[in-house]
Amino acid sequence: MTSTITNRLYSFAEYLTYDDGSDNRYELVDGKLELMNPPTFRHLLIAQFIEQLLDAEINRLGLPWLCLREAGIRTGWRKSRLCDVCVVEKEQVMELMDESAVCQSPPLLVVEVVSPESVKRDYRYKRSEYAALEISEYWIVDPTESKVTVLLWEEGLYEDGEFTGNQQIVSRRFPELVVTVEQLLAGGKND
Repeated sequence: MTSTITNRLYSFAEYLTYDDGSDNRYELVDGKLELMNPPTFRHLLIAQFIEQLLDAEINRLGLPWLCLREAGIRTGWRKSRLCDVCVVEKEQVMELMDESAVCQSPPLLVVEVVSPESVKRDYRYKRSEYAALEISEYWIVDPTESKVTVLLWEEGLYEDGEFTGNQQIVSRRFPELVVTVEQLLAGGKND
């Protein structure tokens, strides 16, 4: 469960430089800092596998993109979300090299791994905020439900495809990617 740590409203600029001396990570939601719980090991392993998988595909195709884990995404005037994995154009990062790792423009693809406390945030709030940014592809990886939902931006709305079991995930950004839901949920490791 996330918790709001103060009643004070922060600007986006204040959020970028906020440091409470801890290793805590926060999202900025309507000007309020929301403390993010540490992820589970399953969550971390799935996100790491996805990052490695997408990095390999980017390198194989020679694309001018980067795959990042745990970067921020500015989703509004006083809003910034932390994503599990995102793909951005290199120039998006090069312009902000010495600043906080928060994308100021929409990533090409975002992946969220659902945790028990993030169900509503990942399926509802982030979905609507990412749609407002017109992020062209958004994956919701849900280990509890054993499924991956791929949302594709089409004419002002997200069209979603749901994948389970040994179904291969279909990605617009990575059309030659070969990975099943089972492989993704296992973090690339066979049980």
